[in-house]
Amino acid sequence: MFAVSMEQNIKFGIIGGGSWATALAKILTDNNHLINWWIRNEQTVQHILRRHHNPHYLSSAYFDTSLLKLSHHITEVIKESDVVIIAVPSAYVSDALKQLPADAFQNKKIVSAIKGIVPETNQLLNEFLQDTFDVSLDQYFTVLGPCHAEEVAAEKLSYLTFSGLNEEEVKKIAVHFNNAYMNTVVNHDVLGVQYAAILKNIYALGAGIAHGLEYGDNFLSVYIANCTHEMIEFLRKILDHYPEEKEPLKYASSVYLGDLLVTCYSLYSRNRMFGNMIGKGYSVKAAQLELNMVAEGFYAAKCIHKTNIKVQAELPFADTIFRILWENQSAEEGFKRIENLLT
Repeated sequence: MFAVSMEQNIKFGIIGGGSWATALAKILTDNNHLINWWIRNEQTVQHILRRHHNPHYLSSAYFDTSLLKLSHHITEVIKESDVVIIAVPSAYVSDALKQLPADAFQNKKIVSAIKGIVPETNQLLNEFLQDTFDVSLDQYFTVLGPCHAEEVAAEKLSYLTFSGLNEEEVKKIAVHFNNAYMNTVVNHDVLGVQYAAILKNIYALGAGIAHGLEYGDNFLSVYIANCTHEMIEFLRKILDHYPEEKEPLKYASSVYLGDLLVTCYSLYSRNRMFGNMIGKGYSVKAAQLELNMVAEGFYAAKCIHKTNIKVQAELPFADTIFRILWENQSAEEGFKRIENLLT
């Protein structure tokens, strides 16, 4: 157990029972925080209370259950929390929150641990929450990597970036996640970091396709370098649509380039795993069944394709991945096109 010296009067709530939600729960409870934790499945709730670990995700992470207030009633968890961390896959967000009253997030701080767009509305989570629950951007924060849940479970030194419009408010949240195996940094780019996370999942899926097609490390390094350039150009263009995000940004930092690199290269990356199956000839449906987890890059490819109709950035790499996944272009044909685009 890792002690933390700051005041522990913030009540944290976590929405989600998957690997990333479980990792965040581990960090907070290792820091001696009592947390409210919503998990949809009552059997999973009871298993954690009896056996002290999540039976489906990160089963090696054990919990002091005296620090867990587990419930499958989402309204109760949100009501009892000051800071609500939403950590369900983006494809399931609207379904998870649909039973909540319109004022559910009034006077709450929301931390998005989601790396995708809400597909039904093609919105970032903050936009969805604004329209559905009247959540303002100044009560909304994000937590992003580079950070794999599996390495959190193993207590390998990792880094999290917390973002929000007011960096002092961001720091007040981020400090509760610092411990011997977790360092935190903060920035103000609450919108850009979300798009960077969405794009890096698409590019990581492409990296997996390349591996499945038996391209080597030399090709992959050039592919990732080009994807980095494409991502930065998109982020710069998206700022034109968000005038509040005009301060200089360091795109070579961990939440942008670092997260892209680890998601493209790591064997823990479910987007890379999903893409690898596509490259080896699996259909999208077969790859989804085999993976048995959500690969955010699959939904992200379609969402970014729609978003870019407005943004009008040059996205030949993301567009190629979209066509492979959603328009039945063969992986071989798509990557022949990518070969000719690389510089």
